[in-house]
Amino acid sequence: MSRASGAAYAPEPVPAPVVEAGEFVFAATSLDHGHVYGMCEGLAGAGGTLRWVHDPDPAKVAVMREKFPDVRVARSEAEILDDAEVRLVAGAAVTSQRCDLGLRVIEAGKDYFTDKAPLTTLDQLAAAREATARTGRKYAVYYSERIHVEAAVLAEQLVERGAIGRVLQVIGLGPHRLGTGRPDWFFDKDRYGGILCDIGSHNFDQMLHYAGARDAEVSHAAIANYHHPEHPGLDDFGEAGIVMDNGATGYCRVDWFTPAGLSTWGDGRTVILGTDGYLELRKYVDVGTGRGGGHVFLVDGTGEHHLVANGQVGFPYFGRLVLDCLERTETAMTQEHAFKAAELSVLAQRQARELTPGRTGRLAHPGS
Repeated sequence: MSRASGAAYAPEPVPAPVVEAGEFVFAATSLDHGHVYGMCEGLAGAGGTLRWVHDPDPAKVAVMREKFPDVRVARSEAEILDDAEVRLVAGAAVTSQRCDLGLRVIEAGKDYFTDKAPLTTLDQLAAAREATARTGRKYAVYYSERIHVEAAVLAEQLVERGAIGRVLQVIGLGPHRLGTGRPDWFFDKDRYGGILCDIGSHNFDQMLHYAGARDAEVSHAAIANYHHPEHPGLDDFGEAGIVMDNGATGYCRVDWFTPAGLSTWGDGRTVILGTDGYLELRKYVDVGTGRGGGHVFLVDGTGEHHLVANGQVGFPYFGRLVLDCLERTETAMTQEHAFKAAELSVLAQRQARELTPGRTGRLAHPGS
């Protein structure tokens, strides 16, 4: 796993094939974000066969070919969409373009798997909902900080077993390292959607999922550019609170302030409070111990427990997604959940108060 940059995050594969070679053929296009490589490795680990790759940038295609030497290089997106044997298309386009790509994939009769955030506007959300409802095709989302992190998978299993009782609150902390070499679109809010829409989407997914909620209202949201005046379009800080339809609450903080001294790109943590105990996830690093990430701490009525998840539970989402595409089921993630997390991300971004050092702040979108 890359420890320098979250953009290159791709955990070591934990193969768990659910199909034979060639039984589930997929393709990759629009390689604008490095998450696409982890997406493809996850599908391949579940037995999928990556047949095609397409991107205008030969360097990005070369990276994919290093990971998948047998992949064919398509001359165009159309060449992928015209292949009747391709069942799913994975993509990590510029965020504002992800919905349009998905609509083209769906209209071609294929399922779509996109990096988060899956869209940036409510109009795009409405179009995606209409297309999936009309066609029955999938618009799957790579909320990697839950589905591609073993600590998060283990936490899900513990919650489902009732280890902490009924979930009352989920707190997510998502610091990231800005680093160098980010593309221009990364600093254009119209293109990346804003920090709560972008990396905040991970947290809305987790809050809903761990609490077992179907819907929520945004109770508070704020964004800021505290320390990067050279990039006026960048939100370097964001926070939001939600109240879910089952009475549970959620809070998230996301930022671009990971210091240079941290051994990885972000000290991502999640705290899940239940009626009978609580969980803390230290996903990528256990600061000061040299132990790396993958830690789940459980406190319940019997004591304090430290569980190490990495290499133990794998990433069942990908096998479930493959089978969902083949069997037309919804075991990996429901379509409505994927869209609801995206909806909350967009709403929080729109409703956020824009903070300024030394001032009270103002609404980023007055009247919305």
